[in-house]
Amino acid sequence: MVVSARMQAQESSGVTTRSDGTPARVTKRHAETRARLLDAAFQVFAERGFGHVRISDVCERAGYTRGAFYSNFEDLEGLFFALYEQRAQLVTKQVINSLREAEGLTGAALVERVVDALPVDRKWILVKTDFLLYAARTPAVADAFAIHRDALLAAIAEPLAAAANARNLPESMRTADGLARAIITVHDGAMNQLLLGSDNDALRAWLTDLVTALLRPSDTQPRHE
Repeated sequence: MVVSARMQAQESSGVTTRSDGTPARVTKRHAETRARLLDAAFQVFAERGFGHVRISDVCERAGYTRGAFYSNFEDLEGLFFALYEQRAQLVTKQVINSLREAEGLTGAALVERVVDALPVDRKWILVKTDFLLYAARTPAVADAFAIHRDALLAAIAEPLAAAANARNLPESMRTADGLARAIITVHDGAMNQLLLGSDNDALRAWLTDLVTALLRPSDTQPRHE
């Protein structure tokens, strides 16, 4: 789930929240342990697939005991969602920065800002796709994943508001939320090509074409019979 402004402020001051909602100070060592576990999990998930990884695999790669794992995460699902939140924060920051002054931009300039903000990362697509397949067969996990995804969409919707208002889009995309959902859907679809080993530069160029088509004002006027 995308971290709220209050939670981000807590983290920057060395404070986080326990499972019961009470504040807990995070030491530098604890933060480093968590970061190493996240990095190890990302690598192992990408290599083996979510359903083929055990907690001991992550611990071995990170160089920690199971105790270190359980002091940071409840289970592998929670570890994945921490990775997703980490990625969501990165994407949100990039979108906000790239579209900070998007009002008034049109055509290629707007498309370039949008595409540059979206990551092209084969390892992440492998990790996310494996987890999506797992979640699709586990209703409770699917519900949790939907909450995280909706939080990401909400976070990037605001900086897209100017684009949504400025363009002649289909009705379903005339809101910031609708446009955010459309762009993320196009991006996710394009990124699936990386599973087959597509060239990153060629794929980004194709993504630019797709987003251009999405944001291009319609030249078709309604017919009056």
